[in-house]
Amino acid sequence: MNTRVVTFGEIMLRLKSPGFERLFQSPRLEATFGGGEANVAVSLANFGMNAAFMTVLPKNEIADACIGELRRFGVDTSPIARGSGRMGIYYLENGANQRASKVIYDRANSSIAAAKPGSIDWRKVFAGAGWFHITGITPAITQSSADLSMESVKAAKEMGLTVSCDFNYRGKLWKYGKTAPEVMKELVKYVDIGIANEEDCQKSLGITVAVKVEKGELDTAQYEALSKKVLEAFPNLKIMAITLRESHSADSNGWSACLNDRKQFILSRKYEIADIVDRVGGGDSFAAGLIYGLANGKDPGNALNFAVAASCLKHSILGDFNLVSLEEVDKLAGGDASGRVQR
Repeated sequence: MNTRVVTFGEIMLRLKSPGFERLFQSPRLEATFGGGEANVAVSLANFGMNAAFMTVLPKNEIADACIGELRRFGVDTSPIARGSGRMGIYYLENGANQRASKVIYDRANSSIAAAKPGSIDWRKVFAGAGWFHITGITPAITQSSADLSMESVKAAKEMGLTVSCDFNYRGKLWKYGKTAPEVMKELVKYVDIGIANEEDCQKSLGITVAVKVEKGELDTAQYEALSKKVLEAFPNLKIMAITLRESHSADSNGWSACLNDRKQFILSRKYEIADIVDRVGGGDSFAAGLIYGLANGKDPGNALNFAVAASCLKHSILGDFNLVSLEEVDKLAGGDASGRVQR
């Protein structure tokens, strides 16, 4: 099966301080590209799926380079629209030990922020597609991007696509007068597969249980209760998947996930990840792994374990994109976590 998957959102220029330096500790920044929905498309293309990315970019050489980078990984960029405005930027300082990673956004007046409802022909974008993926990031940018997001999920459902949404909460973005739950509760009514961590459920949807984000050890019973509350609030959701991160330090995390498909509650294998190289994009790599598994006929438990293995490997990759192969993920998901040299 090779379901065509379309993702929609903002891709940005990513400027990162070298290694574990603080921003501008030295006069250098590493320039790459990244953004939640684009990260998912790249992962899916690496797994051999027919993946397309939809966004709005300015007409300049930086955006041209960005499109070229996506094409290099096999992503179909033909849906991308070009408009006025600029390309958003985010600055990243990689954390270490007890110093957390830091993200600074510079994305006001970006092309996608200025794009108006009605400006995108969604029927054309979704032609031939079977799956659509969006996140809670795009609706947080501006009222216009929130309206575009609502248009997209409505059109996808009308055309019979499976819709997945990562509820990603970005507190630094919700500044245009609406709260996240005001917007996201309406959008999630059109979603089939929900993906989140516990903070996303609480702050994007306003659904809470007694789960402490900062707590080292996780009480999985509370996550089962949280998944049930989300499914009860949204009868349209077929599956709710929640990632479980035990953040011991910036370098060392426990990583697993759970899934509720209304029939059973499933816990994944857990990985202890030490010496993290780059955790940005970890959730996106999980979303891509879950989409790949479900779209290719894996049962929910196997799809969940594939997704966790894919996102575990992402923690070893610099940059937003999860540059791992299907074979590498299958090997880890199958139990080979030795890290031995392949000769």
